[in-house]
Amino acid sequence: MEKNEVLQQERTKLYEIFADVDPSKSRLVEGLIEDAAFLRAENHVLRQQLAKTGMVKIHPTNPDLQKPVETGKQYLKNINSYSVIIKTLNGILAKNVIEDDDDLSEFE
Repeated sequence: MEKNEVLQQERTKLYEIFADVDPSKSRLVEGLIEDAAFLRAENHVLRQQLAKTGMVKIHPTNPDLQKPVETGKQYLKNINSYSVIIKTLNGILAKNVIEDDDDLSEFE
């Protein structure tokens, strides 16, 4: 799958998840959704490269000499950023569900 396909799939998925959220909250998280989709697509490319190289270079004659691959470092940074964004988006979804439940409790 190409980077642009991954980007579009992630963007579509996240916007579908937020389709039922209050419009003002949806507008508020647009940037986070775009950033999450971008990071997901970037990591797709990095992961393909890491499948070839691995995350650590090991010296061929002295296995004790090891060096982290820059691609691996960036992948981990992106994963951490993506995780924070998804956690934030999930928190907004959770608040939306609680607010919807509160509206229903008035009718009980």
